Formats: sequence, C-alpha cells, structure tokens
Amino acid sequence: MHIFVALAGLVLLFVVLWDAFETVILPRRVMRAYRLARLFFRTTWLFWRAVARKIFSKKVQQSFLSYYGPLSLLLLFGIWAAALILAFGMLQWAAGPTSGPAATFRSDVYLSGSTFFTLGMGDVTPATTLERVVAVFEAGTGFGVLAIVISYLPTMFGAFSQREVNISLLDARAGSPPTAGELLRRHGRQRIEDGLGIYLRDWETWSAQLMESHLTYPFLCFFRSQHDNQSWVAAFTAILDVCALLIAYGDGEVKRQAQLTFAISRHAVADLSQVLRLQPRESAPNRLTHDDLPKVRELLIECGVPGCTDAGDAKLKELRSMYEPYLDVLSKLLLMPLPSWGAEVAANRDTTVWGRITSEMPGGGSSAPADTKHF
Repeated sequence: MHIFVALAGLVLLFVVLWDAFETVILPRRVMRAYRLARLFFRTTWLFWRAVARKIFSKKVQQSFLSYYGPLSLLLLFGIWAAALILAFGMLQWAAGPTSGPAATFRSDVYLSGSTFFTLGMGDVTPATTLERVVAVFEAGTGFGVLAIVISYLPTMFGAFSQREVNISLLDARAGSPPTAGELLRRHGRQRIEDGLGIYLRDWETWSAQLMESHLTYPFLCFFRSQHDNQSWVAAFTAILDVCALLIAYGDGEVKRQAQLTFAISRHAVADLSQVLRLQPRESAPNRLTHDDLPKVRELLIECGVPGCTDAGDAKLKELRSMYEPYLDVLSKLLLMPLPSWGAEVAANRDTTVWGRITSEMPGGGSSAPADTKHF
C-alpha cells in the first residue's frame, strides 16, 4: 500500500510540475490533448460562460466576463499548489509516520503544506531520514514554484498590456467596435497610400507579437479589453477586412503591405484557433452580403483606390473564406462579437473626420462620435 501511494504521489508531482513548466516557462505552444491547465480552463470557462449568458444586462455581462481571465489564472496557481501539497503529503505518508500528537495521513498533508509554504510551525515534524529528505525537496520545490509564478506574472500582464495599446489606438482610427469602412473613411483620399500603408505595417508587427505571446500563454485570449465594445478579436477582424479589400481591389505599395499584414494576421487567428482546439466552420455567418458589395466598392473609390469593379468580388470572397471561419469560432467561444464591415457611408458634406453627422451637433461643429464617448 505504501508503495502504491508513493507511486501515485510521484505521478501527481510530475504531472503538476510538468504542466506548470509548459504553461508558464516553455516558450512555445503545446498541442497535447490531455493537459491539466487545458482541462481547467475548458471546464471553468464553459461554466463561467453559461452563467454570463443568463445575465440580461449587457454591461453587467461584460463586466462579469472580464473577471474570468485574471481570476482563473490565480485559481490555477492555487490548484497547482494544492495538488503539490497533496502529492508531497502522499510521499510523506509512504515514507513513514511523522512525529506529533496524531501521526495520520491528515498530519502528513499538514506537514506538507507547512513545508511547501515554509511556515516551519514545528508541531508536526518528519521522524525518519527519508521523510526529512522529502521535506527538504518539497521546501525547495515550493519556493521555486512560487518564485517562478510570481516572477512570470509581470511578463504575462505585460503581454496583455502590449496587446491593448494598439486596440485603444484603433478606436480613433476605426471607431468602437472597429470596422473596415470606418478605418478607410478616417484615413481618406489624402492618406490612403502613405498613412494606411504605414499603419498596416504597425499592425503586421502587432499581429506577430500577439501570436507569439498568446500561443505561449493561451489563457491571455480570455483577458478582455478595458471597454465593452473593444476586443482583440474585433481588432483582428477590422484589420483583416481592410487588408482583404486592398488586396482584392487595390494596387501599388499599399496593396503589397496589405498582403504582408493579411498573411501574418491570418496566420495568427488560425494558430490561436488551433491552440484553443477550435474547428473553423465553413458555414460562418455572411457578414458582407451581395447587396453591400457595391457600397464597399464605392467607399474604396471615394478613399482614393481606383479601378474598383466587380472583378475583385471573387478575390474578396476567397480571402474572406481564409479568415472569417476562424474569427467566427473565436467569437463564439470567447463571447466577443464580430464587427460589421461598416459599408454604410454618410454624405461627405455631413461627415466629420470622426465619422459623425455634423447636423446632429450643436452649431454643426465637429466632435467625437457616439462610439468614442469614453474619450
């Protein structure tokens, strides 16, 4: 019996330490089907999402969902610590009886917890040489695990903060939620060639950084943005939509940059779907209907993209099929809605640089649109 418990304790110890290593330290994605961290996030998120869907207030629902990311991460650390304490308690019990008022399995687990957190209470102590060896090893393991977790927390939250910077900046250029149409309109004919190309180059870098950080720490996908109408899924959608339009209908250097940004952004959403074990759906909802295509082409012409005819419609459809199914499953899993294409265009004389109808403003002055009230 002691041998069986010792083997079970060693297996549990190895599983937890290896899972913590893969989750926190290993700088690459792990595609193995059975992992403690994956099982934890999948189970807890399904429960959390089910509760969120029962909340009728959109604002309260989004606030409730925002707690899951950081809270689940702390809870995972707690589960690792509890599992390690149990594993070392099993090893202590298998090594022999402890010295104390009640030498039971419960006292061995208590000794394990006291040793893991280096409390040194002294009321229960190891009685044999093997128990002392196990206690010393546990103290070192507990100190190392806690130190690694604490030291890596700033790295994880730094990756989240870095992600959110560009999402916040996107609000001024594409609105909230961001749309391809609004991004094109706010750049306008004057800046469509130079300004938009540079901006897409920045998003090429952002996509690569997000892919690297979120494939290493997939739980960052559950961290939500500061504002309810912003998300990394919506940001990806708007940028990929713009790139698809410029590739299908545009030409010149801005088209070349759009191809590069599209490639890395599409790679990112595909890999993130894969690491979250999501299968893209071929029957994803049609976000851009056939009736809206002429409006999109008209918008591109107004923004200085010449030669926009229906000849590019087939190419646009092909490009959309390469990323929309992935975004659709990510949106449904994370409860992050996909934005529209923003094909509706107001009359030029009634639209400010912010995209708001001037006739609605006192005195016809310019102001931020309704979707940027938080400014």
